[in-house]
Amino acid sequence: MVEPLFRLANSPEPVAYEVGNIVKIDAADAKHAVSVRRMRVGEAVQLSDGQGLRLRGVVATIDGQAMSMSINEVIREIPANLHITLVQALAKGDRDELAIQAATELGAMAVIPWQSERSISVWNDAKIAKGVTRWQTIVSEAAKQSLRAFEPVVSQPLASKQLTEHIEDGSLGMVLVLDPSADSSLTDLLSKMNGSAAVSNAFGLQRELSLIVGPEGGISESELESFEAAGAHRVHLGIEILRTSTAGVAAIAVIQALSGSWA
Repeated sequence: MVEPLFRLANSPEPVAYEVGNIVKIDAADAKHAVSVRRMRVGEAVQLSDGQGLRLRGVVATIDGQAMSMSINEVIREIPANLHITLVQALAKGDRDELAIQAATELGAMAVIPWQSERSISVWNDAKIAKGVTRWQTIVSEAAKQSLRAFEPVVSQPLASKQLTEHIEDGSLGMVLVLDPSADSSLTDLLSKMNGSAAVSNAFGLQRELSLIVGPEGGISESELESFEAAGAHRVHLGIEILRTSTAGVAAIAVIQALSGSWA
């Protein structure tokens, strides 16, 4: 049985993460562990700070809805060789939320909300802070559910002009735009790069790769042209037209497999 993973409690004082030491579990996670999962003293559990630290051990104490763990093993994981950023267009309903949740489970390391021209959902003023907070909660929970020691960070939303500037200045690394009308497929592009310096940059030295996923109505032609002119690559995922909630997830799965991350 795989031990459930929770977050470490924030502590104002330095904590020694060593075998045999007792550490506290985040209050909200402890409440969930005790009230929902019905965990008991002695049960195996994992804790993480969301930044690569993974502690394995057993529940040491339960006091009301507070819980602590005795450390049996300390693991400091290194980031994956490939850093994937999902640039997800805002979408109606919960489709954008489904996208970022699944993308986190598959290994996305960062999420950028994108206010595209055709996005029906609009974040403005106070809604921006609320939206970013909600998305961060979603990816944080997805990271714990999938037992990830690294928790993705949700950035402030970008408009199309800002996104184009980020593509142009190289801060997003290699950028792939999912476009059903593109001439090349995702697998075509990666196959052509195989064995070349480009694939070394994309999957090794450069480490940064970003996926742009449009809203329900697709990415406008002017946005596609701007992104491509700034240096992005337009790729499709076959003859099927995937929803905004599944397109990025499918692409991440292909990239993870071809990059060797799942080897």
